[in-house]
Amino acid sequence: MFSIKEIVPFVVGLLLSTAALAQGDSFVFTPQWTAQAQFAGYYVAQEKGFYREAGIDVTIEHPSATQSAMSRLCKNECQATTMQLCQALEIVDGGIPLVNILQTSMNNAMVIVSARGKDPLTQKGARVGIWSVGFGQLAICMAGKDHLDYEWIRFAQNVNLFVAGALDATLAMSYNEYYQLMHAGVEVREENVYRFCDHGYNIQEDGVYVTRDYYNSHKEQAQRFANASRKGWEWAAQHPEETLDIVMRYVEKAHIATNRTMQRLMLQEVLRLQVDRESKKREFRLRPDMVQKASRLMKENRMLSREVKYEELTSPLPVKGEKGEKGEKVKK
Repeated sequence: MFSIKEIVPFVVGLLLSTAALAQGDSFVFTPQWTAQAQFAGYYVAQEKGFYREAGIDVTIEHPSATQSAMSRLCKNECQATTMQLCQALEIVDGGIPLVNILQTSMNNAMVIVSARGKDPLTQKGARVGIWSVGFGQLAICMAGKDHLDYEWIRFAQNVNLFVAGALDATLAMSYNEYYQLMHAGVEVREENVYRFCDHGYNIQEDGVYVTRDYYNSHKEQAQRFANASRKGWEWAAQHPEETLDIVMRYVEKAHIATNRTMQRLMLQEVLRLQVDRESKKREFRLRPDMVQKASRLMKENRMLSREVKYEELTSPLPVKGEKGEKGEKVKK
């Protein structure tokens, strides 16, 4: 039997979280891709009740083939989504203000894998696979800087084009397509793999973003979601096998063609990428130097019309008509 001392704190906590949920703190979160271990921390936060404890009613809805995560965000069909830093810079430059409320990636995961054991940097004019949904901004910057004249061939997902011999090289994420290539029997050695993080392109990737309008009006909800998500990722790092159990439930429910071995490799690599190279810690923060580097690289390659500042992603500006920090009214 439980004692009164044990029951009272539980009941009080339950009442507080229920009261918060009753106030309408519903929150739809849409990861940028289909169910997989790349989003394990959010699944953990949901299944372990971290969101509920934070007083927010979270629903996780993955994007569909006809509607991207960013499209859902712009239509207010979700409150937050994940995206890479370079994507966020493009979107902000395009006129949609975003706020980073949580940064999970501290390192870049992108690689180029070349066929026939060749160094990708020696393959000028090569046919190189690139995701049709984006993610390849740094590769385009690198190829332009080194005058490689790659012919970019778009693909939706998986590595079938490369395995079939239709490409000379392909972009891959170290936690995803890289392992797909290995499992398909592709020889992966130091000579034919170019890791962007080791060549001056270590730009952070996945973070959680909300629109500035939502942040300005729901700052507390956004912060509670971010804190509970961070708790989910920290729990995942301490309990990888139990986390995989949770991931596989989401994968199976979504009918994703994968297996536990692949998801284990993905989870291990995603968790590794969350550890900052310099501090050796999971910092869960957007680094100003990486924002500056990415912004300058992309502007130099005409992907941005201007440099997007770190403060634009982390320090939301006042909404129109409100007073700024010095008391002056913001112009409409």
